Amino acid sequence: MSALAHRLVLAFAALLLAACAGARDDAAPAPETPAPAAPIAKAAPARDAAVGSVDFSCTADADCTIKDVGNCCGAYPACVNVESPTFPDQVKAQCEAEGLSSVCGYPSINRCQCIEGRCEGVSGVSVAPAARTD
Repeated sequence: MSALAHRLVLAFAALLLAACAGARDDAAPAPETPAPAAPIAKAAPARDAAVGSVDFSCTADADCTIKDVGNCCGAYPACVNVESPTFPDQVKAQCEAEGLSSVCGYPSINRCQCIEGRCEGVSGVSVAPAARTD
């Protein structure tokens, strides 16, 4: 066997042995399960019993208005009953006490509408259909 062929056989054998070798003992073992992610602050209005109750009920669109109900992200405008108090400061304090404060966005509400007895926010502009000119 030529010297070149002998070297190729030895190099190939070394590669096979290296590929079969186990992991090094001093290497840190990989974790079996990933660590749980930090909780994400909810973007929906807070409705906790410890905080005052917000009234979302209505019988007509005129019963509804936009008010800041607060949430763990800060200000949160929502459509509520015009007579209902809101408690954004209490919501903020409760979220901070539980470590849930964050920076978030909120929906753009142009007006409120009474839908099935509940004040709901409406975004965008509603346009009446064009009148026929026949």
